[in-house]
Order: sequence, then C-alpha cells, then structure tokens
Amino acid sequence: MKNKILLPLFLLSALLLVRCTNDKIAEQSGDAMAKFTGDPEFTKAHEVPQAIDYQGKGTMMEFRTPDGGMAKAYTVKPAAWTNKFLFVIHEWWGLNDHIKQEADRLADSLGNVTVMALDLYDGQVTANPDEAGKIMGSVKPERSEAIIKGALAVAGKDGRVATIGWCFGGGWSLRSSILAADRAAGCVMYYGMPVEKAEELAPLQADVLGIFAEKDGWINQEVIGKFEALAKATGKKVENHWFDAEHAFANPTSPRYHEAAAQEANRLALDFLRRKLGN
Repeated sequence: MKNKILLPLFLLSALLLVRCTNDKIAEQSGDAMAKFTGDPEFTKAHEVPQAIDYQGKGTMMEFRTPDGGMAKAYTVKPAAWTNKFLFVIHEWWGLNDHIKQEADRLADSLGNVTVMALDLYDGQVTANPDEAGKIMGSVKPERSEAIIKGALAVAGKDGRVATIGWCFGGGWSLRSSILAADRAAGCVMYYGMPVEKAEELAPLQADVLGIFAEKDGWINQEVIGKFEALAKATGKKVENHWFDAEHAFANPTSPRYHEAAAQEANRLALDFLRRKLGN
C-alpha cells in the first residue's frame, strides 16, 4: 500500500522537475519555445529534413556585434543601393541550405531589398533533432540580441527593416522587429512562439503577420489567442492566418510539408512584405 502511494508522488515530483527545468531553459534562452525541448513529442515533430545541396547566389557577410564579437549572415544584395532590408531567421536546425534557398527566393521576389539571413547559432548547423533541441535550448538571449543589433547597424540609421522567420526563427522574427524600433517595417512569423509579456511587446512599432498550423500541438490556438489579447491591450496590429496543417508545414525539406498551405502562406507573406517595404 505504501509503495502504491509513493509511486504517484514520485511521478508527480519528476513531472514538476522536468517542467521547472524546461521553464528555466526557456528563461535562460530568451525564447519561450525552448521549453518544448524537453518534450519528446516536440522533437518527434521535427523529423530529419531532406538533405539538399544548394549553391546560393548570396555570400556570407561578417559583421561586428555590440558585445565585442563577430557574427555572420547569408546576404543577398540587389544591383542598386537600397535602404530596405529583410532579416531572415532560421529554424531550429540553424542556417542551413534550405534557409539560404529561402533567402534567395525572397530576394528574387522582393527585388530592390537586401536580404540578410542571420546566423543566431554562430555557425552551428545540424540535421539531428536531438542536437537541434540542445542547440536551441542553449541559445543566450544576450548573444542573439547582439547579433540582431549588429545587423541593424549594417542596415544603418535610415534603414527600413522587415523580418521573417519559421519555428525558432518565428519567435526571433518578432523579437528582431521589436529591437528594430522605429526602423521596423513589418514582421512575419511562421508558427513561432510570441512574446508573452506586455513590457516585451510594448516597444514594437511594426505590424505583424502570423502564420500558424491548426494541427500544431504547441504553437496552438490558446497560445496565439493570448498573444492576440496582448496585442490588443498594447495597441499592436496583428493579423493571423491558420492553415489545416502541422508545425513546419512550410518547409519543403520536412515530411510535414503541405504544398498547398505553404504556397498560400508564402503568397500572404510576400504580399505583406511588399506592402510594408513599399515594393
């Protein structure tokens, strides 16, 4: 009888320990999505992506960051000078060939815009889901913000900066637009975890386009409903679209890719970015 009582208590304690540990990881990383790295179902929802060998037209740009370090971004520049920029933020895999391909696609579609795919992992790239979770969980917000601020310095004080990202990058797309302050032109976030506090969202000066999946077990209606309420309370304009698909549905290298939903989502994103960047 005693063992029957102790076992549920032990399981409950273990569950609370895992939850507290995951919340601590999220707090340390500055990304609320990091708390999912302890959830095996979340890891299983990120199957090994299809390998591609992509030779992009962009180049790896190196720039200084305000923390005294250096950072890199896969950068595609237009033929003529422009003060219009698009920051592209990678998924939890890192700045891989798929993201470089996306950067090229966006550059071709937007025209006179400099596209910078920022490397928030400082060179770490993986196709292993467990390793990706560890990398994402170890991201330090101070370093990510330093990289974004370094990219903003590249854009210059007169730069107009839009942002876009997926998964891990969706949340950091929002944070990048917040950091851009009055230079922010617009933010696109694909199934990324939004900020959760009014003081975090209050500095945002750009409209947000959110793209989410109805079958996403983590970035779900409840999470986004709270974000919509927060946006309304802080006077921010957020337009969300939901698709009958799963998390990562817009990534063609993922088994969860949903072509019709991805095409429509990408069309919405391009229309939004064109309007916000004046193209």
